[in-house]
Amino acid sequence: MKIKTKQVPYEVAVAAEKPQHLRPKKPSMLFRALVRVAASFDLHAVKFSYTQSRMDEAGDGPYLIFMNHSSFVDLEIASKILFPKPYVIVTTCDGFVGKEGFMRKIGCFPTQKFVPDITLISDIRYALQKEKTSVLMYPEASYTFDGCATPLPRKLGVLLKKLDVPVLMIKTDGAFLRDPLYNGLQKRNVKVSAHLTCLLTQAEIQEKSVAELDKILDDTFTFDNFARQYETKTVVDEPFRADGLERILYRCAHCNTEGKTEGKGTALTCHACGKTYEMDEYGRLHATAGETEFPHIPDWYRWERDCVRQELENGTYKLDTAVDIAILSDYKALYQVGEGRLLHTTDGFHLTGCDGKLDYTQSPLHSYGLYADYYWYELGDMICIGDKARQYYCFPKENVPVAKARLAAEELYKRKKKEKKAK
Repeated sequence: MKIKTKQVPYEVAVAAEKPQHLRPKKPSMLFRALVRVAASFDLHAVKFSYTQSRMDEAGDGPYLIFMNHSSFVDLEIASKILFPKPYVIVTTCDGFVGKEGFMRKIGCFPTQKFVPDITLISDIRYALQKEKTSVLMYPEASYTFDGCATPLPRKLGVLLKKLDVPVLMIKTDGAFLRDPLYNGLQKRNVKVSAHLTCLLTQAEIQEKSVAELDKILDDTFTFDNFARQYETKTVVDEPFRADGLERILYRCAHCNTEGKTEGKGTALTCHACGKTYEMDEYGRLHATAGETEFPHIPDWYRWERDCVRQELENGTYKLDTAVDIAILSDYKALYQVGEGRLLHTTDGFHLTGCDGKLDYTQSPLHSYGLYADYYWYELGDMICIGDKARQYYCFPKENVPVAKARLAAEELYKRKKKEKKAK
């Protein structure tokens, strides 16, 4: 999928009129059916099936529906499982660029990823109470990088109590293996299934504490797609299965060098020390010579997180790279405004550029996560920062692992939050 872009001067992009806020609207049966038909082709290709449980306790709705986020097929899965019940979808604003009218007709309404948004809560309540329609959202906000759950916003339990509607959960199986984000949109021949359950009834929400509700959500969003692949012996034998693996495994586990690993074909190679790992058909790594430090990819990724945490603690963490900059000011286009420099340290982000006209800083406590993506809309690997007024999409010109920036932002937030509480 691509996005409409337009090259304009920085002044033109920032002067663009902010989109009018519109309330979510229940999609008509015509558009619900249209989406379901469009999704049927992909779902047929993956031999999609699903099961359900406790739905007899869910009532007639409307519901708040949570779903884990692995790939674009998630939306198609929801259209199959939930039809013909109406629902609206919390969608990232960049998904509206160039197609706002269509997106609203199929029930989408926009929000900014990892930006505090009181309006979003109001819109969700409006959809449930006024439109009498369910709301589908992906609380992880971003696709998983390593096949494991990404952090959830804290105190979601407070939201559940305020909304006072049953909570459903759709958990997918195989969606990540079919189209992992690192693999550059190359789809694999993998069956996809899902399970729909009534996670919490209205009575259960009211009788449980916020902490208990948060624990249930954390437990629900605990998964490891690579581990499940190995346990179920799900075969992924495509000859490109390791392409782009350096996007996750950017630091060599053997020599500790960053930015020199390359995933190509079925192998991951470090061009600094020469060590090579073969990725087998069950998603495991095997060194062609010597020790295999991390056969399990998420273990390697967790080790990289530990390394980032150590850099933050000893003050050596720093990202400083030249970037191409795009700005999202409205839904007409993504405005490409020129070049700049992105700096990330323990003080947060600092973006400068556009011949000195752009100077934006972002505190480590701005958000618990970071919107970073691979091959974003086929433009390139990307780091997005910004606030309610404007978002800045930064495309590193150098070989910069955006995964490391995401890990650093998550760990830095936790560290600063802890320091703030200790005062």
